[in-house]
Amino acid sequence: MANNTLKNATMAAILTAVIVMPVFGLQLVRQGARTNMETHWDLVALAAAVVFVFQLLRPWLARPFQQLKTSIPVLPSAPAGGNKWIIALLIAAAVIWPFFSGRSSVDIATLVLIYVMLGLGLNIVVGFAGLLDLGFVGFYAVGAYTYALLYHWGGWGFWEALPFAGAMSALFGFVLGFPVLRLRGDYLAIVTLGFGEIIRLLLINLNFLTGGPDGISGIPKPSVFGMEMARRSSEEGVRTFHEIMGWTFDNQHMVNYLYLMALALALVTLFVSTRLIRMPVGRAWEALREDEIACRSLGLNPTRIKLSAFTLGAMFAGFGGAFFAARQGMVNPESFTFIESALILAIVVLGGMGSQVGVILAAILLTVLPEVAREFAEYRMLMFGLVMVLMMMWRPQGLLPMKRPHVELAK
Repeated sequence: MANNTLKNATMAAILTAVIVMPVFGLQLVRQGARTNMETHWDLVALAAAVVFVFQLLRPWLARPFQQLKTSIPVLPSAPAGGNKWIIALLIAAAVIWPFFSGRSSVDIATLVLIYVMLGLGLNIVVGFAGLLDLGFVGFYAVGAYTYALLYHWGGWGFWEALPFAGAMSALFGFVLGFPVLRLRGDYLAIVTLGFGEIIRLLLINLNFLTGGPDGISGIPKPSVFGMEMARRSSEEGVRTFHEIMGWTFDNQHMVNYLYLMALALALVTLFVSTRLIRMPVGRAWEALREDEIACRSLGLNPTRIKLSAFTLGAMFAGFGGAFFAARQGMVNPESFTFIESALILAIVVLGGMGSQVGVILAAILLTVLPEVAREFAEYRMLMFGLVMVLMMMWRPQGLLPMKRPHVELAK
């Protein structure tokens, strides 16, 4: 046992040195017209030594974490009726909170709610239907550009374009469902990854339509019952929302309004997805995830089940994309890279696949913590990867996994 531990620690240290060497050990330094390479073998040796010691002590360090698998609570399969008052109080607190908080905090909370929408949408595809989707950001981009193009070419407002953004993303999800009907696992992941990259490249190359790499700017913020929430109206003779209400214009009002809109969209997404999960289509998703052959034997059509999961998940991503375009005031292809898909998938995995409360918690953690620890911004992805590795080692089911109904036979 000791020999195996020593052998594994040595191999881990060697691999660590190989991986760390090109990142930290070799650095290019510009000196005038020349570029020199500096070596930092001390950093490589330090990283290898830390990994070596950690692997040696891992059997003893892992003992306190054995209880972690059972100590963290597991959510029930369905919330009890008594939780309705708690949910109502939480929603009321979320509505009142922005009026007593600062602008930066409200802005971060709005971004959190966007990722909550995206996480809940991907949770349908990955968590319930069991279909690994690495190109979910493509649907997000379709929704954002649908609103941007409808405004740029047709002068549409946000509320007019919102249902079309969801419908267009749902259409793309439906179309994507056909090529992946017979795929699963790694092959499915590769196809969906390619779909996300195809969407991004199309947005870059269709200059005459999408503006190419520069994107589309000047996208207006959502109105309030047709009234602009701005200092001055874009049309002569039309009063703004503040002028009608007799209020003094303040930028904080728009920030709070966007937050409340994002909260409403996130609550609608949560409500609709919860109802769908309890309906027969939700049970069909879970049956497909557990065993496709058994699903067929029960008379269910896997084709329709997969298409419904992709379509509904993409629709929620489209709503989130339209709101993102309205909040930013501009869209460009660099906002929809693979990193966004990886982040949304990490939210689902970290929270617990199939757990909606877990997805919300993971979206808060993965969005707020990088903003709080800005001094470690350069090591954001490193810390992000380390957290995911530790989660897969000690809590692979997620932070708040959903408890599945099961029956145990008496021995």
